[in-house]
Amino acid sequence: MRRIFLIALSSVCVLTMYAEHWWGFAVGEGHNQPYTTFRSFDMSREDANNQLTPLLISDEGRYIWTDTAVTFSFKDGQPVLPNGIAMQQVKDGTLRGAYMEAMNRYFSPSGLMPDSLFFVRPQYNTWIELMYNQNQADILRYAHAIVDNGLPAGVLMIDDNWQRYYGNFDFKAERFPNPKAMMDELHQLGFKVMVWVCPFVSADSPEGRALAEKGYLLKDKDGNTAILRWWNGASACYDLTNPAALADFVATLRQAQAKYGIDGFKFDAGDNNCYASTDLASTATTVEHCESYARLGLSFPVNEFRACWKMGNQPLVQRLGDKDYSWDAVASLIPQMCVAGLLGYTYACPDMIGGGQWTSFLNIAEDQFDQALIVRSAQIHALMPMMQFSVAPWRILSKENMAIVKQAALLHTQFAPYIYQCAQASARTGEPIVRNMEYQFPHQGLADCKDQFMLGDKYLIAPVVDNRLVREVRLPKGTWRDELGKKYKGGKTYTINAPLARLPYFEKIK
Repeated sequence: MRRIFLIALSSVCVLTMYAEHWWGFAVGEGHNQPYTTFRSFDMSREDANNQLTPLLISDEGRYIWTDTAVTFSFKDGQPVLPNGIAMQQVKDGTLRGAYMEAMNRYFSPSGLMPDSLFFVRPQYNTWIELMYNQNQADILRYAHAIVDNGLPAGVLMIDDNWQRYYGNFDFKAERFPNPKAMMDELHQLGFKVMVWVCPFVSADSPEGRALAEKGYLLKDKDGNTAILRWWNGASACYDLTNPAALADFVATLRQAQAKYGIDGFKFDAGDNNCYASTDLASTATTVEHCESYARLGLSFPVNEFRACWKMGNQPLVQRLGDKDYSWDAVASLIPQMCVAGLLGYTYACPDMIGGGQWTSFLNIAEDQFDQALIVRSAQIHALMPMMQFSVAPWRILSKENMAIVKQAALLHTQFAPYIYQCAQASARTGEPIVRNMEYQFPHQGLADCKDQFMLGDKYLIAPVVDNRLVREVRLPKGTWRDELGKKYKGGKTYTINAPLARLPYFEKIK
């Protein structure tokens, strides 16, 4: 029998657990879950470059909700939390039962979804190919290459450094001689187009001065416009906890949409640590600023966020944080996507194929890329709710490996009706699209399974996440059929061949 003890130790409460597995709090730490030993993590200043929800859930049907950002850690499988936080127990004693009760209580489904194109076609982001050199000619060249290489047109994201400066939403004239014509051409190719935005504003600009005069920017304790440091320098920042400032930002973005034909926005930055300054006059917490920024996306069905707080089951697209170009990063995608689902961020994308951390791609010659890594990353994406390209596979892959990646993209479109059906069900019920194995098959010894997942309740997806051509697959009880038509008896572990062109997946048939 599993037992639990509640032990109060001065300023902390230690939950002592035996043979129990816990997930939650930070999507970006999903690869370290279920938790056993974990460092001290301050949710008010850290987000692991990703979404947060103040929820811990266990495979014994227990959950903890904190309301506010707390500092937590794990020691020997025991969560250590601030004193006074209550733990709840659900009757069925399962991970799914704990999630469903907590979800319905704290972030119940809205019934709304992002734009359907996110789910049914691949996405494309110009970041890795162009980085800070976003420009009209190369964006159009990238888009035409997508179509010319037989990949389906979908959402196209124009990344950072397209605008004149932060807070201004006009294209740089020297790089975009005719942005409206560019948008028209991209639309004709079949793309919906997003542009990168952030909550920061160049302080010494006409927009910055006008926003400061209206009281729409964060202030320091001396009453002056606060300057916040982030990865692109130091800037003023919208105070989006101010409803008037939020409305102004929405109106400004709508004006840009009307002017250029923009379909939506990639909402970057806005992490809780961006607001972790002791000099701010605002009484809002760091995570409340992050949450207020995320609310911008509710006005735009074509949206994407990388950082978030308490916005589970809202019609917001969430992307995993930028990953290195490495096998460790590839292996982190499945457990992090599973945790995203367990925290309510079900409309999610597993970063960019091959990784979105641009520094990982610097100084790599085209003939030095590990092509298997790109292929396996694409296969993981293929049967996720969304898949996103950035580095151009046609540039770095052989003809044979490019064909495999194209096959993965087409598999995603083949599964699009089912994926979209799962998304629609999630909007009604709040259940994840990508499901942890323990979630779907409780108490079958799958709590530590991090390299396979369920797509809805029908398909078990078992991609290869390392540089091998075989893998072990742990099949739950029942009868299963793989994508080649072979049947398997569940409740066993199988070693299967997985050559580079193969993405193993299984359908439960009994």
